[in-house]
Amino acid sequence: MPNALLSIQIIPKTPNGEDVIPYVDRAIEVIQASGVKYQVNPLETTMEGDLEELLAIVKEMNEAVMEFGSTGIISQIKISYNPKGVSMDKLTEKYRP
Repeated sequence: MPNALLSIQIIPKTPNGEDVIPYVDRAIEVIQASGVKYQVNPLETTMEGDLEELLAIVKEMNEAVMEFGSTGIISQIKISYNPKGVSMDKLTEKYRP
């Protein structure tokens, strides 16, 4: 069972002040390629898995956005950690019809 949820908002600095969406898309591609369960939301993306694996994905996301051409990045992260297990579905089930 996954032991962590990690929500991340990537805020890239672009070289010429252009739209950040292609940079954010690149970060999300890293998550998609990782194979972890995730959910894209309007202001952040939440991943579910092993804490060490999720933190490694964050590192890879930042590296990918820099390679894409960003001149700097702010990554805002929230983590819910429980060695006994935690899941997006369990935390949100009462809000679903």
